[in-house]
Amino acid sequence: MPPKPSCRTALDPRYYQIAVLATLLLYGVLWLDFPVSTVMLAITIATALSSQWAFTHWVGLPGFDPRSPLISSLSLCLLLRSNALWPMALAALIAIASKFVLRSSQGHWFNPSGLAIVIMLTCTDTAWVSTGQWGQTAWFALLLACAGGLVLWRSRRSDISLAFLAVWALLLFGRAWWLGDPWPIPWRQLQSGALLIFAFFMISDPPTTPHSRPGRLLFAALVALAAAIGRFYFYQPESLFYALILCSLLVPLINRYLPGERFQWQPATNRSLT
Repeated sequence: MPPKPSCRTALDPRYYQIAVLATLLLYGVLWLDFPVSTVMLAITIATALSSQWAFTHWVGLPGFDPRSPLISSLSLCLLLRSNALWPMALAALIAIASKFVLRSSQGHWFNPSGLAIVIMLTCTDTAWVSTGQWGQTAWFALLLACAGGLVLWRSRRSDISLAFLAVWALLLFGRAWWLGDPWPIPWRQLQSGALLIFAFFMISDPPTTPHSRPGRLLFAALVALAAAIGRFYFYQPESLFYALILCSLLVPLINRYLPGERFQWQPATNRSLT
């Protein structure tokens, strides 16, 4: 039997992600008065963890790993909002189930929390994405936390985060220049906590991004371009999430023509889904 996956891998970036997301959530609830109850947070996280445990036993994996469902559920708690409990629980279930159902031999196809957000926005009228809950102080704190993560991640997937932000900023400032808007407008559009969470914790998800660096840079540019078209042509405020899910369908094609070594959190001998 293959060895049981260890949750004590040295310098595993997921520990840093969990710490940053949990700290941001506590800061948002305690200081920024995020409109979310303790019960709703507990149900979202518990649903994700219990779903991961159930699917782990259903497919016969050798061990339960809480890191991935924690990241997904914390991301949902930070981004998704609802006045009822069941949409948050359903979103957590969809996020975890997608890893086990929508997959190939190369891994799952979509970022779990991103797909859950898109499905909830598209198929229900009881959930929405909260983008205006971050003040400037919280945005700078999140920026510093993400910058610290780049040092820890090193070459894992920091390239795709930086490439996406660079292209996105270029598109925003280019549009402002074309329309004759003052520069504070695109700068303000960049000061979004939701944008930073998307860039550093969603689009950079290793199992669902291209294997090679050229492929990741191309993917980042495509997501930014698709998101810009969705926001400024179709007037879709949550275009980032839709763009990520749509462009994820292109990842197998990118891997085919721009091949690279497949990323694995665990050694190849460990059979796990993350």
